[in-house]
Amino acid sequence: MKPRPTKRRLALAVATAAALTTVLSGCGALDKAMDCVKTAEAIATSVNKLEQAVSSASNDPAQIEEALNSISTELGNLKDTTDNADLSKAVDDLGKGVDTVRTAVKNGDTTPDIKPVTDAATEIGKVCTP
Repeated sequence: MKPRPTKRRLALAVATAAALTTVLSGCGALDKAMDCVKTAEAIATSVNKLEQAVSSASNDPAQIEEALNSISTELGNLKDTTDNADLSKAVDDLGKGVDTVRTAVKNGDTTPDIKPVTDAATEIGKVCTP
């Protein structure tokens, strides 16, 4: 299966942030890089879970809700651990994307558009890239 562009961008963001942690000397920059690494990894995992749930929704529609609940929990934890304003905003935007998908599912959509989630994940990649 060919990697999706979003996954590649997220992987690049993680790699970039990890590389930055070894070369940045300022504490603020180092903190942001570490926040970005943690966030980008969690977001990549979350988006993957949601994509898998949506692709197999016809077998078990409850998987989408379970994936959304997992993402919401991760986002809450991430929000609590970062003090970077740009990263916090990107996490908030991802939360809004999750809410949009959740609303679609509650309205009966078994194959919701997850573009708001992938777009927000891409924005996190941008925030994490110098």
